[in-house]
Amino acid sequence: MIPTDAPQLNEILTLETRVWEAMVLGDRQLDAQVLADSFLGVYPSGFAGKADHCDQLRDGPVVAEYRLSSARLRCIGNAAALLSYRASYRSSGSAEWKVMLISSLWEKEGGKWLNTFSQDTPETGGRMHE
Repeated sequence: MIPTDAPQLNEILTLETRVWEAMVLGDRQLDAQVLADSFLGVYPSGFAGKADHCDQLRDGPVVAEYRLSSARLRCIGNAAALLSYRASYRSSGSAEWKVMLISSLWEKEGGKWLNTFSQDTPETGGRMHE
């Protein structure tokens, strides 16, 4: 893995923000534009593909507001980057804020960056391997 520079981090973080904006807007088309057809999501609820991720928006927004922080990026060659960050968010219709640690793999396909993998881990504040 090659350490990244700030411009690359900003570029990938901007793309990741589009996924979050799609969830705030309930915009299935925007969501589909940034996810690869082969997208795999690993969530506390189980595995999800691109169709599953987009279909969560069929009835509108699923996120009311969010904050992304502690972003870091690992470049894997010239065509892949692993973005890891902390996401605080509030689901639509809820007053409760939740926190996830997220790792999101972006790969360049046909000259365009696409999200191919994402794993969300609830932040519990506990020790590793507890």
